[in-house]
Amino acid sequence: MNAARIESLGDCALLIVLGERIDAGTNACAIALAHLLHEAHLPGVFDIAPAYTSVCVQYDPCAWTDGRALPFTQIAARVRELIPESPPDTKSSTGAIEVPVCYGGEFGPDLDEVAQHAGLDPAAVIERHCRAEYRVAMLGFAPGFPYLLGLDAALHTPRRASPRTRVPAGSVGIGGAQTGIYPRELPGGWQLIGRTPLALFDIDRVPPALFVAGQRVRFRAIDADAFAASTR
Repeated sequence: MNAARIESLGDCALLIVLGERIDAGTNACAIALAHLLHEAHLPGVFDIAPAYTSVCVQYDPCAWTDGRALPFTQIAARVRELIPESPPDTKSSTGAIEVPVCYGGEFGPDLDEVAQHAGLDPAAVIERHCRAEYRVAMLGFAPGFPYLLGLDAALHTPRRASPRTRVPAGSVGIGGAQTGIYPRELPGGWQLIGRTPLALFDIDRVPPALFVAGQRVRFRAIDADAFAASTR
């Protein structure tokens, strides 16, 4: 990982860039590096967020002020020392979360369109979507929104030409080569194929987000009655 690039993001954050394109290997390295930085307990660091190809580190510049160099210069040098020469262990130690999903109909209004794009029937789309095991590449867009890698290539579908102004909470969507879940009612342009009754983000829960980067995820199809029973 010697090719990693460290950039300044204003006066209280830095970005460690590991690559330029989305792939599972680079993302796994970003997640593992974020874990290493967490374990280092760097002074003044209050947030470490892995993304697809990078890791953002937010810090208090006052913790890196000794009069000899700028805070960014000091923390960047320390971070550089912590970046391993070879990729760190990328094996996930967390178990898979099973996400129940009611597919199609009012829960997944774009299921037929995804099926048509893939040249499959809707049942085959559901089967393929449930068959794969996914990994949370990152959380973003909104608190608790998981971007999931692992989608069957046959289901890769472009985003909608016209985004919806309201997407129901729990909606499971496909956007290009990714699948994801809307944690609350939001605008969005992903193709909606189903909905889960799970609460992805709850401010009163510890931690508030159901998922973390690196978490393994599987989907399980349920019917409308099971969905209704889960929301009572």
